[in-house]
Amino acid sequence: MDYKQAGVDIDAGEEVVRRIKPLVKPTYTKGVVGDLGAFGGFFELDLFEYKRPVLVSSVDGVGTKLKIAVELGKYDTVGQCLVNHCVNDILVCGAKPLYFLDYYACGKLNPDDAVAVIGGMAKACVENECALIGGETAEMPGVYAERDFDLAGAIVGVVERDHIVSGASIVAGDALIGLASTGLHTNGYSLARKVFQGRLNEYSETLGATIGEALLAVHRSYLRAIYPMLRRFEIKGLAHITGGGLVGNAMRVIPKGLSLNIDWDSWSWPPIFEMIQKEGDVPLADMRRAFNLGIGLVIIASQPECDRIAAHLTTIGEKFWRIGEVVSA
Repeated sequence: MDYKQAGVDIDAGEEVVRRIKPLVKPTYTKGVVGDLGAFGGFFELDLFEYKRPVLVSSVDGVGTKLKIAVELGKYDTVGQCLVNHCVNDILVCGAKPLYFLDYYACGKLNPDDAVAVIGGMAKACVENECALIGGETAEMPGVYAERDFDLAGAIVGVVERDHIVSGASIVAGDALIGLASTGLHTNGYSLARKVFQGRLNEYSETLGATIGEALLAVHRSYLRAIYPMLRRFEIKGLAHITGGGLVGNAMRVIPKGLSLNIDWDSWSWPPIFEMIQKEGDVPLADMRRAFNLGIGLVIIASQPECDRIAAHLTTIGEKFWRIGEVVSA
């Protein structure tokens, strides 16, 4: 018995590396040193651009959204979701991304599928001006079923120490602005899959797409909308709305002694969430904790500053709502 008969195809892994190199190359920014395939990824930080640079790191995955991709045989969007999710996680700290690394593990390596996933990552890295400098592809029969795979990513960004967005200055009376999501993003899929089991290819007039297409909508990056605003406005806090919902994530940046008064009627849920609740008979409390419900990122600032921010968001064509305020606990 050889390694391939045991379930691991080294030739397929080498094929993936060969095929992704031209996809990864366009992501390289001026800080990248070396080429893909070394034992480590190298990045030179230009310290002359910063007074007190602080590196910000995050690692995440896309959860069981992967099961939708496998069932539909569509692999290019989940890689974009992974990068954008990680970008948003450091963006809400005030950081811009520098570089990204991925981990792709599967039961049986199909080069076409792997290249589609990693190509999606490369596409998102280019859009976020973030270099894809390395990763790992692991074929693990016995751990994953033949068609299954898992996906994780780590990102590193940088922020001036004096410009870290921490939420420490938030006070009662500050306002919340919610920016629109593009769907479920990367959370709540275990529940959504149960509700829509066996119906992914069903076309919905309400959605204007099949249920599967709606569920695979790319988790958007807020970098281009938010990062230029950090120097222009006094933004006290930012929250990326992921697992735990709007309240659970916004409270992560709210100082002790304060709470949130959310006006849940200030925006309408996108149709996909209405379908999940109605067809799954999901309690409202679970909907609010499991899903973003159409709000993917929250800005917290003083009431007067939120007026200025709202005017700016209108100018750039960003969809948003005034969704509540900070109150004493």
